[in-house]
Amino acid sequence: MTRHALYVELKARPGKENELAAFLAGAKPLVDAEPATRAWFGVRFDEQTFAIFDAFDDEAGRDAHLSGKVAAALMANAAELLAQAPQIRRADVLADKLPA
Repeated sequence: MTRHALYVELKARPGKENELAAFLAGAKPLVDAEPATRAWFGVRFDEQTFAIFDAFDDEAGRDAHLSGKVAAALMANAAELLAQAPQIRRADVLADKLPA
């Protein structure tokens, strides 16, 4: 069972909404290469508000993701794409349903 998660809220810089959406869609192959990332979602709530939600079996997997290629790419492009710093929230998973 997954035990740890991240919720990262992202606010797009005005005029950069499509670029942020493309960034999230393009990040999937990087996440696919992370064996400890059990679930990953890049989502859009409205024109400017996006988020990443991901889940891990252990703290080591979550830490590996936070120091991985997606996080590095996001931070390298943050000044251009984001209106404010990403809001990173660590969570404990209470229950889950994932494919086997």
